[in-house]
Amino acid sequence: MSNDLRKGLIFGIIGIVLIGFQPIVANSAMFIDSHAFAAMTCLIEAIIFLPIMLLELKVNKSRYDGNTELLVNKSILKSLKKNFWLLIFIGIIFSVNQLLFFVGYRLAGAINGSLTQKTSVFFGLLYGYLLLKEKISRLQIVFSIVLFFGLVIAITQGSLNFLAFNIDILIGVLLVLLITALWMFGHTLTKNLFSKKEFTPIQMVFVRNVLSGFILISTFLIFSPLGLSVFYNSLNWFFFIVMGTVYGVGLFFWYKTLSYLDVSNATIVLSPTPIVTAIFATIMLGEHFTIFSLIGSVIVILSIAIIVKQKKD
Repeated sequence: MSNDLRKGLIFGIIGIVLIGFQPIVANSAMFIDSHAFAAMTCLIEAIIFLPIMLLELKVNKSRYDGNTELLVNKSILKSLKKNFWLLIFIGIIFSVNQLLFFVGYRLAGAINGSLTQKTSVFFGLLYGYLLLKEKISRLQIVFSIVLFFGLVIAITQGSLNFLAFNIDILIGVLLVLLITALWMFGHTLTKNLFSKKEFTPIQMVFVRNVLSGFILISTFLIFSPLGLSVFYNSLNWFFFIVMGTVYGVGLFFWYKTLSYLDVSNATIVLSPTPIVTAIFATIMLGEHFTIFSLIGSVIVILSIAIIVKQKKD
């Protein structure tokens, strides 16, 4: 095993645990207003990525003869001005996405929500084809269908009948599906910015979370001016900090995994997150991980592996 592969797997495994734990934190604090929770998650994530971004600037400053100010002007300030409206749009997308994350997971449950988010592979293919003119093979289409079939098996517990299903869970699953579609759309928009070297991924995470946090906290204060009591509760702040940290550090480990593995292999490494979520949800939230949940999860994970490997080839 090469050194890069070993490091990639280590960072990936840690990322699996952190990402798998996100729905647990979200659903452990259902007493917190979703709007406020989403706003604070974004702002704390931005605070976490600020020193990481500054460290990245410091490491790269040698490219500009040690002139950090020039580096900032070229890599951030100029890019912010050039892509202002696109960044605002991306900030809106991710702010809506973060809000729906809490609403959707609370309705769908941690296990169903985590499994539903794995449809990101399908939306990645779809947006890549429609917006970036990337090719899709027949095998990828077939296993995208298989992926959704596995998801249906898990959510309906093998009945394949949504009409007899709990309406709240069904609405939650549809919201998480919308979250995933928005999430991948936002990332597709940022892909060109990375290709043009307008921003690094770390800079983009910081910028988008500052924008999303500002949008969410502003709209919360406008529509819920009497809800400020949510910020006076120390228990709420505990969950704000834990959620922002788990989200932010999990994303950091995802990027560290990408630094040692290509996108296809990194995606496969992180594909078992629903299993990790299911273990935590069973132990901490009392959710039931049934044989149909397991069968659906296995089908989804195998479908992801085949789809991304086809994309690589």
